[in-house]
Amino acid sequence: MPARTLPTLPSAEVASHNSAKSCYITVGTKVYDVTTFVEDHPGGGDLILDYAGKDVKEAMEDEVSHAHSESAWEILDDYLIGFVATEKVLEAAMHSSDPFSILPMEPSAKGMEELKRANTGAKEEVEARDSVTVGDVDGDKPVYERTGISSEEDLSKDTDFVNDYKKHKFLDLNKPLLLQVWYGGFSKKFYLEQVHRPRHYKGGESAPLFGNFLEPLSKTPWWVVPTVWLPMVAYGTFLAARHFSPLVTVAYWLGGLGFWTLVEYGLHRCLFHLDDYLPDHRAALTLHFLLHGIHHYLPMDRLRLVMPPTLFIVLATPFWKLAHTLFAYDWYAAVAVFCGGVFGYICYDLTHYFLHHSNLPFYYKQLKKYHMQHHFMDYENGFGVTSRFWDTVFGTELPPPPIPKIIKSV
Repeated sequence: MPARTLPTLPSAEVASHNSAKSCYITVGTKVYDVTTFVEDHPGGGDLILDYAGKDVKEAMEDEVSHAHSESAWEILDDYLIGFVATEKVLEAAMHSSDPFSILPMEPSAKGMEELKRANTGAKEEVEARDSVTVGDVDGDKPVYERTGISSEEDLSKDTDFVNDYKKHKFLDLNKPLLLQVWYGGFSKKFYLEQVHRPRHYKGGESAPLFGNFLEPLSKTPWWVVPTVWLPMVAYGTFLAARHFSPLVTVAYWLGGLGFWTLVEYGLHRCLFHLDDYLPDHRAALTLHFLLHGIHHYLPMDRLRLVMPPTLFIVLATPFWKLAHTLFAYDWYAAVAVFCGGVFGYICYDLTHYFLHHSNLPFYYKQLKKYHMQHHFMDYENGFGVTSRFWDTVFGTELPPPPIPKIIKSV
């Protein structure tokens, strides 16, 4: 799995993030992006915005106003994005025989070579860090090798269409995407490398997929999912409840819901991410792009985050038949199980949408952080969306990002 690195940010840049739209705060040399936490702050968002772009250490330790608890400091750690580079820090690093003990970021490949030449006395430290996979470098910014980006924030940065196409020769976001995949002549290896390097289309609008009358069919607002499927779930549950006692109905229904969690994991890992087993053929690559590739290519597209009803019918039909095969002894039992499973799907699709596009209650913030890591850090693990349970069972859980090296006081 690629290594995680945290950048060192110039103090002027940190100070510029001083609004509700982008709010950074510092504690000593640590930089935190608390934009998504502003509205959730128990004392009100204005208290945070008063310190936007500034250091909050004294305010958080102030006994008169409110000394923050240990759990508050732990919550703050979830928002750590890097370290601030003051003149004092940079000067100390320049004169240090061990600059890695001062600068808190992992060096880029280019920086590694420069530091080797400039400081032979730090040889052991350099060699140890040379084994770390830093990935590509966008300017001076370390990024993950597999995705070409460095953080959740990068998923929402508009892509320069012209330069992106000129550099990668993959898909032109100004033109219909599907035909480009079909006629592109891409090898499987090149396609998979590119489709997992996220792009972002004009502030989150939808890139053209078909470019014709089929275009509207590829877009599904989130509210369509509960609108279409909840009435059917309610009706099927009602039929089962008329046939069984409440306790038996609930048991079958919850059994279907539990089975869905395994289906969710299985579909995501064994169908949507069937990368290694894809045939090296344009038909396979195009189908992969339609099913899930487009989501990793444009992960913040609001209208291509939930499953269109037509596609869900195709995927759900085998499970309808499976339910009636397993519970052939009673049609109503099969219906109750299937309804519980469909309700699980509704929860999955809505959770997936809101993980990408909403400022969630605290309970879901860790789930959002986990899922976003799947997109920007390691798409070959972290397949659970509504839960990490099956990731833990099958050994595909994304571990917490490595704790960054703490900067020494200067």
